[in-house]
Amino acid sequence: MTEIAFHFNAPDKLTYACRLLRKAAGTGARVAVTGDADLLQKLDTALWTFSPLDFVAHATDKQGAALLEASPVVLLGSALDAPHQQVLLNLGDDVPEGFERFERLIEVVALDEADRQRARDRWKHYAARGYAIERKDLVLKEA
Repeated sequence: MTEIAFHFNAPDKLTYACRLLRKAAGTGARVAVTGDADLLQKLDTALWTFSPLDFVAHATDKQGAALLEASPVVLLGSALDAPHQQVLLNLGDDVPEGFERFERLIEVVALDEADRQRARDRWKHYAARGYAIERKDLVLKEA
């Protein structure tokens, strides 16, 4: 059964996602990232620019299958297109279709109330299906 974690109170989803992906890639994890096209384009740019000393190798679903297969981080419109099923990072508003194929799912939740409400709806979806959910409060982690 997929392990699910919600990372709450991210001041900036993109910056947090970049740091999380840098850490995951550094440990050898393979991560598929889902979200809307505009957000994924911003993340693609951010992964090139967020830190002058780091680069997070990644590919988008617009690139060939061989590059997707070789990349530790893939940015996808749909989790169903993922070349692996290790970790899924959802930056989108909805429950990603096919999430149950992954070993782990991480949901990132920003501070704004609209994003928090959409996260509550996703939480209810997972809980209603019997998934145990881990809660990580990023404000408490920084304190």
